[in-house]
Amino acid sequence: MIKKALVVIDIQNDITKNYKEIIANINKSIDWAIEKNIHVVYIRHENLSSGTRTFKPDTCGAELASDLKIVSKNIFTKYKGNALTSEEFSNFINKNEICHFYITGADAVACVKSTCYNLRKANYDVSVLTDCITSYDKRKIDEMLRYYESKGCKLIGLNDLLNS
Repeated sequence: MIKKALVVIDIQNDITKNYKEIIANINKSIDWAIEKNIHVVYIRHENLSSGTRTFKPDTCGAELASDLKIVSKNIFTKYKGNALTSEEFSNFINKNEICHFYITGADAVACVKSTCYNLRKANYDVSVLTDCITSYDKRKIDEMLRYYESKGCKLIGLNDLLNS
């Protein structure tokens, strides 16, 4: 297995806004990762705050979306925006000596942003798949792409990835 991972962040039933526009691309990136023998990792968010309406533990809304291609048992739960706060995910990275991450996900201005920032802060190589991320406010995606780049992330489109 190559020391790389494709990370799918928060493609869950409670992410109803805009993810349908990128799910086909995410599934294609998963096929690419399998073909290249790259780990595929799924990150789930759960809200533990009382009064929360989304991502409640043990609810349908917290489950991975049914149209997301699931190809591994590498499914980790986080309770904060940054995926590295999941001890199980951090352990998986260390055990498999992963050094490069390809990022896809549902909220470019929240969990995707926090995860990219913290992966770069830890000196990992990070590539953001530009047409495999979305946000509740899609007008902010270009701003987020500039932010990712300013933090040292590489931006790559799905077609360029598939042809690499």
